[in-house]
Amino acid sequence: MRAKRWSALLLSGVMAASMLTGCGMNKNETVATFDETEVPLGVANFAARFLQATYDDFYVAYFGEDVWSSDLYNNGTTMQDNIKDSVMQSLFDMYTLEAHMAEYDVELTEDDKAEIADTAAAFIADNSKDALDALGADEETVERYLTLATIQNRMHTAIIADADTNVTDEEANTSSYSYVKVSKQSHTDEDGNTVEYTDTELTLLGKTVGMFDTDAKAGTLEDAAEQYDYTVSSGTFTADDSNLDETVLTALQGLDEGEVSGVIDTDTDYYVVRLDEKTDADATETTRQNIISQRQSDLYDETLKGWEDEHDWTVKDSVWAKVTFDNLFTTTVEDTETETVTESATE
Repeated sequence: MRAKRWSALLLSGVMAASMLTGCGMNKNETVATFDETEVPLGVANFAARFLQATYDDFYVAYFGEDVWSSDLYNNGTTMQDNIKDSVMQSLFDMYTLEAHMAEYDVELTEDDKAEIADTAAAFIADNSKDALDALGADEETVERYLTLATIQNRMHTAIIADADTNVTDEEANTSSYSYVKVSKQSHTDEDGNTVEYTDTELTLLGKTVGMFDTDAKAGTLEDAAEQYDYTVSSGTFTADDSNLDETVLTALQGLDEGEVSGVIDTDTDYYVVRLDEKTDADATETTRQNIISQRQSDLYDETLKGWEDEHDWTVKDSVWAKVTFDNLFTTTVEDTETETVTESATE
């Protein structure tokens, strides 16, 4: 991916911020150190405010304008601090990856740098002064952030290229099945209320499901389900699938293609299942790609974590505390590669 296209995607969206902009922040103040390298507050502030801006429309619409001061996830911290923690970790990742570029022969050419500079300049030109002030954005700051993000993207690509992509057919094999599930916990009575089964009703339910199973084996699962007013669903599974009840998985693994199981009695439900394909080609290929993606993700995380353990990252909390989400942004999307940002006043 060329630097400009990647950078443009990072800066997608036209934003507008509220009028509370004049905080007098010193963008050159050191907010963190990576070994002996100083991280300027301006870059960290822009990263945090830009991320906030991308979330504002959604969060404010659902949770109101005080969303950033609320403990939305009940983890003892505000949404603002959650985002700021994420941004600071992301910056640590970026500075670490920048420090190890040579190990993967990753570099930015003069053309790359020129394209990043052009993208930063276009972002500044396309947005209002109020929005830029709220973001703490100037060309130098935006250019530095885009440089770090572009390096991160290139390093990610380089690192995961070493992941093992050889997935055997046995590892990837994914089967497809159809099933009817009947709850043993509750049902809807004649008045439309959800009520638990009595012991007598559960005994009768078990007999009914048994008769359904017999009819499904004699005909088809679909025809029997229609007769008993049950719903046939479908799914896929792998040999070590953790999403299926172990009893259901064992029953499926013992079936031939097209065969219907007996009644499977779990703690909460009755199941009747049919093995449709021992190897579902499409599902197997999806599983193969998922395994590869997980290996790539694991390799990237392990590599980055190993590097980060070698470096010192210190955050100056008193400086980082100066970054607050005291503006709300609205974002509009245009049919252009690089889009902009505007401001909407709040009370």
